[in-house]
Amino acid sequence: MKIQRITYLSLGTNQGNKLENLQKAIQQIATKIGSVLKVASVYETPSWGFNSTNFYNTCIKVSTYLPPDTLIEELLKIEKDLGRIRNDKDGYSDRNIDIDILLFDDEIIFSKNLIVPHPRMLERKFALAPLAEIAKNVIHPIEKVKLSTCLENCTDTSEITTIQEKLKRPIPITEKYNYIAIEGNIGAGKTSLTKMMADEFNAKIVLERFADNPFLPKFYDDNERYAFPLEMSFLADRYQQLTDDLAQFDLFKNFIVSDYYIFKSLIFAQITLQKDEYTLYRKMFDLMYKEITKPDLYVYLYQNTERLLQNIKKRGRDYEQNIEAGYLQKIHDGYINFIKTQQQNLNVLIIDVSNLDFVNNTDDYEHIINLIKNH
Repeated sequence: MKIQRITYLSLGTNQGNKLENLQKAIQQIATKIGSVLKVASVYETPSWGFNSTNFYNTCIKVSTYLPPDTLIEELLKIEKDLGRIRNDKDGYSDRNIDIDILLFDDEIIFSKNLIVPHPRMLERKFALAPLAEIAKNVIHPIEKVKLSTCLENCTDTSEITTIQEKLKRPIPITEKYNYIAIEGNIGAGKTSLTKMMADEFNAKIVLERFADNPFLPKFYDDNERYAFPLEMSFLADRYQQLTDDLAQFDLFKNFIVSDYYIFKSLIFAQITLQKDEYTLYRKMFDLMYKEITKPDLYVYLYQNTERLLQNIKKRGRDYEQNIEAGYLQKIHDGYINFIKTQQQNLNVLIIDVSNLDFVNNTDDYEHIINLIKNH
């Protein structure tokens, strides 16, 4: 299990649109580092150690899974992505963004690339004031006193003022949702995305147990004969799994993410069953559906048919290799009809992943996560 750690980061800027610089940095940190839990006010302070325009400074509290050495590497990348150019000259200089690690839990770190607590934070009001605002009762690991006391004892006489404008805190997925269902056609990548999200956000994962269904290979060989037992067995298993797993929430997990929602049973049944079979099936489904917890967010991954066939071939399941484009199109049409009828009942997000490779491309994955966060 991943361990969440708390770090406090100092952000500063004295070039360009300073508020925008800080907000962009916070957004990048929320995307690449972890959940932003608190954001301090913005403080205007004179430049420290050289004569230049005033700085805007703030501090944020972040929950992250990254170890300290990786954290500093990622923060340097964010600075670079936001346009910071470091020079080799000694001393201080103007910068459009500066991100420093002030604290990392209560650890004391002396390494080649990182010293924590920040060795000069106690001498600088521009770091201490916003830090004490959001962490006044936190104990400094070396001084063994509260940060509010550290601020009172600070000998820095620089003038520091709070500006009126406020920065926005990006709301993390873990605060927005208790249960997310990821859906899509065969080969759309729903299981891959579910696993990636569960790993990144420490979520309880619910995966469809299709591999254990003895009727599935038989169905692809003889559709008419095995359609009804296949769909009934899927419905029973999905109902039991979702009922059990959604009722037993893991206190050590942030939320639940699944790679299916029980309504997919009805979508597939409409395609595979004869009229009289479907009528009987629908009666059973309606009884079960009433008892199933609805997801806070229903994500449908749209993938074009050509890519679906490529993905199916690539993953190499023998019983899927004869799936035809027409069958995949019927499934997609079933999902779209379902989504249209459920717009009032479900919080739906459709994401076109036809030109994305979120498994192998970090930017594509982050794009999807941002769509979910901002939905």
